[in-house]
Amino acid sequence: MTEKRRQYFICFGLIALLLAVDQAVKIWVKTTFAIGEGVNLIGEWCQLYFVENEGIAFGISFGQETGKLLLTLFRLVASVCIVIFLVNRINKGARTLFLVSISLIFVGAVGNLLDCCFYGLIFSESAVDQVAMLFPDGGGYGRFLYGKVVDMFYFPLFEWYWPDWVPMFGGKHAEFFNAIFNVADASVCMGIALLFIDQLKNDKKKTDEEAEKEEVAVVEGELASTKADF
Repeated sequence: MTEKRRQYFICFGLIALLLAVDQAVKIWVKTTFAIGEGVNLIGEWCQLYFVENEGIAFGISFGQETGKLLLTLFRLVASVCIVIFLVNRINKGARTLFLVSISLIFVGAVGNLLDCCFYGLIFSESAVDQVAMLFPDGGGYGRFLYGKVVDMFYFPLFEWYWPDWVPMFGGKHAEFFNAIFNVADASVCMGIALLFIDQLKNDKKKTDEEAEKEEVAVVEGELASTKADF
């Protein structure tokens, strides 16, 4: 197997695997839990807790219906651009770690895009006292491009109250980590982290190569000087 074919296999195999896991978990959670229900996976600090959002990652949202539509269209355009960029970089022989990071970011974009595009069509409404049905007889809860993103991973590692003397936050309850996310969100974060790691490794490699070239140049200069003396 050539290096290019190996990279295609790694990148698109990883994309297919993570998208399948992302959608399988979302479908299971949405058809098993009502809004606000969940289970403890490892004590109270590692939970499955079902919520839905219409926004970006980790429950951030903006703009109501117009913002929702613009965000979905942005995800669609971004997904197309990312996969074109990924294929281009593979064909040009980019580093595997860099390609994997782009693949993870692509998973994040497409995973939540699928929710926005299709979940309103194929699921009934989820509510605090109602579990959704897949392919309900009466049709879904929303229109194409207006589906809600399913989130479920919740890691409230620790909580505290800000001292009264702290400006703006004094006396308020705080929690880390209070965002609820899904596999697609986690993929984006991992992809960005790997991008930084890849850049640091590449910078170090360039620095080492430049240092090696300088050392070789110095040695060659010394040899030339020695020959001249003779």
